[in-house]
Amino acid sequence: MLTSLSLIFLVGLAMAAICQRIKVPRIIGMLLTGIILGPFVLDALDLSILNISAELRQMALIIILIKAGLSLNIADLKKVGRPAVMMACVPACMEIIGYFLFAPKLLGVSSMEAAVMGAVLAAVSPAVVVPRMIYLIENKYGVDKSIPQLIMAGASCDDIFVIVLFSTFAGMAQGGSAKVMDFVNIPISIILGILLGAFAGYILSLFFETAYLHNHLVRNSMKVVIVLGVSFMLMAIEIWAKGMVSVSGLLAVVSMACVLKIKSVSSVSQRLSEKFGKLWIAAEVILFVLVGAAVDIRYTLDAGIVAVGMIFIALVFRSVGVMICMLGTQLTFKERLFCVISYLPKATVQAAIGSVPLSLGLPCGKIVLSVAVLSIIITAPLGAFGIDMGHKLLLEKN
Repeated sequence: MLTSLSLIFLVGLAMAAICQRIKVPRIIGMLLTGIILGPFVLDALDLSILNISAELRQMALIIILIKAGLSLNIADLKKVGRPAVMMACVPACMEIIGYFLFAPKLLGVSSMEAAVMGAVLAAVSPAVVVPRMIYLIENKYGVDKSIPQLIMAGASCDDIFVIVLFSTFAGMAQGGSAKVMDFVNIPISIILGILLGAFAGYILSLFFETAYLHNHLVRNSMKVVIVLGVSFMLMAIEIWAKGMVSVSGLLAVVSMACVLKIKSVSSVSQRLSEKFGKLWIAAEVILFVLVGAAVDIRYTLDAGIVAVGMIFIALVFRSVGVMICMLGTQLTFKERLFCVISYLPKATVQAAIGSVPLSLGLPCGKIVLSVAVLSIIITAPLGAFGIDMGHKLLLEKN
């Protein structure tokens, strides 16, 4: 395991540095590291690491979501309420419609299998999008119109909506039927996640304040450990509650960090944000190298150029969905275009559920996995590059 961790950090950082040097997003180097070191090319990573890959990726995602919560301003979120809610579902629905209409003709799957494929591919990657939006907030790009906050809020809820749709369509493809409660659970999951996180954030702030009043100084480094521990507990509650009630653990983490920021002195929340930013340096490498390691490169050869065409057709539908969400806002065309680009990347959700249809024995399993792998390879670098290069051209610095 130690050898594998050494390779993940050293090779991942080296490849990221090379990419940065040639003006290419760092995550491309990390994804390539994972693909090359992973079980489908060099097989250099220990099985003990690969067996807990999903948990390690989730821990890394939690770190950046805490930083996101500590960077968000509730007043800014109120300004983008309607578009943010629409961004959580409309672009995903439009992309699924794209697959539903074109995948049967291009890839030879049934309409139901096309819906399953669309649900796998429709989620945006918060791991790619959120850190970049935090950077924009910290550097005052587009913050007057709350553009980074809008994208970050939508991306945080988007995957909840898509995973529910995927579960429903996969059940229907196996001969089941859609249940009304599956769709009712979407708003329940979001609301309960926000409330649970807000409660945890309030209790944490109360604990830190009480300790301070009684002259028990809790160092910021210790606060980071405590906040991480509570965040892992919130994620665990989502698993414990499964089957009884739907709760979004990831939204609970963001909500907790938001409340912690509101209830804390600004200098304290700023220092906490900085510390989680430093943790993200290591977490980012783990996350994207392990996402790369989950990519079975052999399936890209089977997919062919038609699958690439299908991905881009679906992205056009997705882009139309983003534009629909922007109707009635004060955003310029350039700013709307930036929102479209920011909603392109796919990685974490596709790496997590891309192989599920194959494991369920669905006839479309192999082609779904092939397209999922291709979508990560194409859209994660494309979206990251677009955000990194486009924000200076398309957004105003405030």
